[in-house]
Amino acid sequence: MTKYWLAVACYQHVQRGKREGICQVCHGKPGPLKQMAAGDWLMYYSPTIEFGKPDLCRKFTAIGKVVAQEPYQFQMSPDFVPWRRAIVYCPASNAAIEPLIDQLTFIPNKTKWGFPFRRGCFTISEQDFLLIAKAMGMDG
Repeated sequence: MTKYWLAVACYQHVQRGKREGICQVCHGKPGPLKQMAAGDWLMYYSPTIEFGKPDLCRKFTAIGKVVAQEPYQFQMSPDFVPWRRAIVYCPASNAAIEPLIDQLTFIPNKTKWGFPFRRGCFTISEQDFLLIAKAMGMDG
């Protein structure tokens, strides 16, 4: 059964992942990546432009499909060896979250809409996935 994943990362990190055909989630932790299966879908929400900087993005910035390759570790620096997973990204536009908040079921409290994103990577319903994908210019 296909699962739909939503991951959170700054815009710059998402763009790097798209160029490399990979995803990293939750600061390189393996847990969510190991739960993903080939054929699952992944989309990214980017709260900011750069990691650790205040410039807001607040957009869904990438969408892609998980491939069969298992998660693997990649040495980015001597003291940072995060887990990654291969993704085939689809052409899509960035989509602002604000117009979608009232319709997204994974956001129960619309006044504190940012709270669910604190999980870093989680599954969402197919309904929510399709709503976001449509806003990103992908039709069914």
